[in-house]
Amino acid sequence: MDDYHGIADALAADIAAGRLRGGDRLPPQRRFARDRGIANSTASRVYGELIRRGLAVGETGRGTFIRAAGARPEPALAEPAAATVDLELNFPVLPEMSALVADSLAALLRPDALTAALRPTGLSGSPVTREVAARHLARGGWTPDPGSLLFTGNGRQAIAAVVAALVPAGERLGVEELTYPVVKGIAARLGVTLVPIEMDADGMVPGALASTPRLRAVYVQSSLHNPLGVTMSARRQAELAEVVAARELHLIDDGINGFLAPETAPPASDRAVVLDSLSKRLGPGLTLGFVSAPPELADRVATAIRSGGWAPAHFALEAGTRLMADGTLTKIEAAKRADAAARQALAHERLPVRADRRSYHCWWELPDPWRAETFVAAAARRGIAVTPAAAFAVTPGRAPNAVRLALASPPVPVLAQALDTLAGLARTTPEDVGVE
Repeated sequence: MDDYHGIADALAADIAAGRLRGGDRLPPQRRFARDRGIANSTASRVYGELIRRGLAVGETGRGTFIRAAGARPEPALAEPAAATVDLELNFPVLPEMSALVADSLAALLRPDALTAALRPTGLSGSPVTREVAARHLARGGWTPDPGSLLFTGNGRQAIAAVVAALVPAGERLGVEELTYPVVKGIAARLGVTLVPIEMDADGMVPGALASTPRLRAVYVQSSLHNPLGVTMSARRQAELAEVVAARELHLIDDGINGFLAPETAPPASDRAVVLDSLSKRLGPGLTLGFVSAPPELADRVATAIRSGGWAPAHFALEAGTRLMADGTLTKIEAAKRADAAARQALAHERLPVRADRRSYHCWWELPDPWRAETFVAAAARRGIAVTPAAAFAVTPGRAPNAVRLALASPPVPVLAQALDTLAGLARTTPEDVGVE
């Protein structure tokens, strides 16, 4: 009999409407059959049909659960598409991550643990949380002082809080001449003026920093700079630290990509504030921001976090602590390092990009006669989103003729096809493809 198809259709409609949601557990089959007035064998067929359609998953010993909706399939690159192949945002989420995270956090979902995790928390967490975080953030011989750690909701909030604490409205913050675009937005909202500092192949030029007047602090990315992929040498870091000390500045080092190069360390300076987060280590949907500040700055930064509303959620703090403590996050980070290297290999095979092969992004200086803006438009017409250099330039009109490619988001086969398409596009001209 086909009665079970109609029941399965009704359940599918409930799923589509959101009345049944990913992770919801269906009743045991015998109870489902009794409630619906159907035979047990029919109930079994209903559940089997939901599984066959990819709407549910059966777990031995636990039951049948509604499957969370997956991402929509990537469109074919040759066809017009409302969605794009995303080479703009760089949040790597690996297929195996969900199962690892689910196993790690299972105990946190017990009612007693969850009740505690849903209560308010402070900016500094517990001593255990600080110790666990300090061990996990350690890299290149550097380990943050557990007592110095403060937590925010995410890395962007950590940046905002530290800039707010160190640079009063109307004052000036030195940054690399190509910098993280979010910093530009944060500075504008805080009334802070960004001052671009010259860069070379080793990062920010210390002599240029030394000659720049009236700064209150300086923001850098010493490991796997976004967008250029530059990692400062130990010598450059030491030179930069000397200038910072001589000028009595504070150095804000954004280490969000540092986990991809764990042999690197932030600048060794007692005037350095080191930032990090779980957004790229884990994912933006379950994240924390970390601030490691010198003791004399702790109160100022804590006040900024509170007044900005940038404190962490207790659940995220507990989840992050468990993922770091049991080694789950270490496994995920190792897998992401391998994934980044494989994606970089694809990019280097197909394009003349500039990149640190440990990173998830690369910098492409475009061939003549292409200009970055027209290339971005032509790529978008082929369903591929890339970022022009102007997004990173602090000084308007001073952007290189280049684009940044973020390699983390698409499935690897889609990424390979997108890179091939971009390579083919670069061999043409704007006139060939009719860019207006």
